[in-house]
Amino acid sequence: MFNLIADAVTSLCVLAMLAAIAFNFLNTGKSRSFRERRSPVATASMTAFFLLLYLTIRFRWSAMNTDQWIFVRSAGLGLMLFGAAFNIWGRIFLKTNWADHVRIYDDQQLVTDGPYRIVRHPLYASIIWMFFGAALAYLNPLAAVENALIFIPAMVYRSNLEEKELARTFGDAYLNYRNKIGRFFPRIGARPK
Repeated sequence: MFNLIADAVTSLCVLAMLAAIAFNFLNTGKSRSFRERRSPVATASMTAFFLLLYLTIRFRWSAMNTDQWIFVRSAGLGLMLFGAAFNIWGRIFLKTNWADHVRIYDDQQLVTDGPYRIVRHPLYASIIWMFFGAALAYLNPLAAVENALIFIPAMVYRSNLEEKELARTFGDAYLNYRNKIGRFFPRIGARPK
């Protein structure tokens, strides 16, 4: 029974993310002027990682007995739902500044409100959280290891590229923000001015 609930929650999270990503692609500021830096870490490579994680969970590579640990599995489902909601919240505040690659629009403003008051990269952070939630929900340690050793380093690489461009564009305002707000996990008591 719990596996059916886990599959339903996972499907809901995946559908919500697919809809949000499709919305971003349809509503990016393509007609606006921008400078862009291509990155190997983009929607396609993130999708490839998602497929690896899906296969790991689907074929139960390294999975533990899922008839136990209901509390841990429930916490994983909660983390997945929280991550999906946080991701959508981040996309709402980012508005049309989203891009598949590292892109700074000429009219872009520094976003520090909403989820950006909690972490600097809420879209990446929320996906990291969702993947850890999936590892817990399906009691699959290999999925957690894949997230930690493959996905998180890719997100660090991508966020470093973005942060260089944001610092170049917004200068001290971004550096002050970066020094106060955690990248993927909140810093306790930190809020930008």
